[in-house]
Amino acid sequence: MSYILVDVEADGPIPGDYSMISFGAVLVTPGLDQTFYGQLKPISEKFVPEALAVSGHSREQTLNFDEPVKVMEQFAGWIREVSRDQPILISDNNGFDWMFICWYFHHFLGRNPFGHSSQNLGSLYKGLTKDVFKNFKHLRKTKHTHHPVDDAKGNAEALLVMKNEMGLKIRL
Repeated sequence: MSYILVDVEADGPIPGDYSMISFGAVLVTPGLDQTFYGQLKPISEKFVPEALAVSGHSREQTLNFDEPVKVMEQFAGWIREVSRDQPILISDNNGFDWMFICWYFHHFLGRNPFGHSSQNLGSLYKGLTKDVFKNFKHLRKTKHTHHPVDDAKGNAEALLVMKNEMGLKIRL
């Protein structure tokens, strides 16, 4: 399986009513050198200013981003290019990130290359340490900046620490 770490920035809590503003993805390999970054034009007039502010972009800037169908087509092509088999989406908060990625793929392309499931990095770490109160974020090397490629890369670094230093059995 090909693990792809994804991070999403959005201007509200749910897709459809609100918009995915940008997302980053990194193929989890030792070099973490294959990444994708997309910026998407809003699909709705609604937005939560505080949520949008996290992305670092103004509403005016986002209105000049690429059409979502174009970005999702490019992302699907990148996934095909870097995946040697079934891609698995993994993220820090897959309840949020998966919801947007899955919705956008189905809404704009009619299919989701990741299939019907995803993995949660935080839950994986809690199971590995056998402690539901533990948090993996100290394992990141790349600073968490809310630029989605940086955040995906930091989370992928944490997954590699789990594999290489903590004994997680995973094929990358």
